[in-house]
Amino acid sequence: MHLSLTGSSLTIDDLERVAHDVSVRIDIAEHARERVRASRAAVDRWIDEGRVIYGMTTGFGEFANVAISRDDVERLQENLIISHSAGTGEPLPSAVVRAMMVLRINALAKGYSGIRETTLDALVAIVNAGIVPHIPSQGSVGSSGDLAPLSHLALCLIGKGECLVDGVRTPSADVLRAHGIEPVRLAAKEGLALINGTQMMCAFGALSVARARRLARLADLSGSMSLDAMRGTDAAFDDRLHAVRPHPGQRLVAENLRTLLYGSEIRESHRTGDGKVQDAYSLRCMPQVHGASRDTIEYAASVIEREMNSATDNPLIFADDDAHIQGGNFHGQPLALVLDFLAIAIAELANISERRTERLVNHALGGLPRFLTREGGLNSGMMIAQYTAAALVSENKVLAHPASVDSIPTSANQEDHNSMGSIAARKLWDVMRNVEAVVGIEILCASRGIEMLRPLRSSEPLERAMSCVRKVVAFTEQDVVLYHDIEAVNAVVRDGSLLRATDPDCSIIR
Repeated sequence: MHLSLTGSSLTIDDLERVAHDVSVRIDIAEHARERVRASRAAVDRWIDEGRVIYGMTTGFGEFANVAISRDDVERLQENLIISHSAGTGEPLPSAVVRAMMVLRINALAKGYSGIRETTLDALVAIVNAGIVPHIPSQGSVGSSGDLAPLSHLALCLIGKGECLVDGVRTPSADVLRAHGIEPVRLAAKEGLALINGTQMMCAFGALSVARARRLARLADLSGSMSLDAMRGTDAAFDDRLHAVRPHPGQRLVAENLRTLLYGSEIRESHRTGDGKVQDAYSLRCMPQVHGASRDTIEYAASVIEREMNSATDNPLIFADDDAHIQGGNFHGQPLALVLDFLAIAIAELANISERRTERLVNHALGGLPRFLTREGGLNSGMMIAQYTAAALVSENKVLAHPASVDSIPTSANQEDHNSMGSIAARKLWDVMRNVEAVVGIEILCASRGIEMLRPLRSSEPLERAMSCVRKVVAFTEQDVVLYHDIEAVNAVVRDGSLLRATDPDCSIIR
């Protein structure tokens, strides 16, 4: 498989595939290469003409008023990378690093950055070789681009950084040599071209959107399982109700829930005569709550995908006009805001999921045996699973506080407003992991609740979900080491196998 980058057509699905699958090869489309060559030719001509251009013949940031001699132009670019490789903290996940590299290549392929074709090809070779630069996760304020993380990426490219080889930090010069890749000697403008951009926060955002889309479908699945286990009613999912409040996500979730519950013997057994008028909000309002999160996911996706195909360098080179323009396309605010918004939206899926889990284990609310065991007292059942969900939901409330409302000046107040988008991105990643676990716990509890209603069967899709769960967790009302079961269910949630088992052709849960 291969992915041809044009600078303008990269999708979130493309990026997720190449980020996780090292067998995918990337290349640069020929028409993009033509733009890259034209942009570089303009830079070379301007250097020969002795033009004063920010970051090429001047220093950076507060040093923009310092002239750099022609003899020092190349040294300036290398010094930029060395001095800006100032990150700290745990290394970024390998998938995020791969996504960063592809995003940076795609931005450079637009032909507005003045990079040489050979330098771009070296970066492509690193991706195709499966090399993962060691990039510390902290240090970006998200405005002059993700300067520190991207500098660590570029440090690998010039043979002065480190790479992760089987989890071990290894000098990049050795890793490049082993793959037959020559370290790059940077020319004028290339250091800036490599590090001015939003690619770290954009990588987190794009991969988070891909996970969030799956998670939204899983939330509909877990919610329908809980509703059936608690013998709830599907009346609130009637399309007539949602047609008169036509938010797209709300209407879609209602349709998903109707489809997932259709044909359930459990539902049919209490459709009439049980005296229930309506369910609690965590069941009845799933279309409104899940749907709002879905609409937010798609809004975030539109912003992130636009950013993925944007030029975020400074200065930008407009070869056709013989012009270079200094500006602020590297500023992360467009991403920072939606990353915070996305974290809030995804956290809400966990908030409502945990409330359904509470109802499942609380006999007074859900009608099932207390804590989903008939030998309560001797057994604690699923009591502490709900505690774990509650702990994760509470943690998310802290993580959902927006990073983008903060700013702190840098570079002697030259850069006096910063987006903190990188912090929003890393928090979002943590929120996503927590929500996947909370939804997994709900599925674990709901599947036990449905088992307790046997011999009645749920719907065909939900029975397929039950079978997938039972392959990794046996049904029992006796106490077990619960974290094993939680981990097993979370694994089929995260790797997509539960969704595939439930909805093999993606026709049931959209």
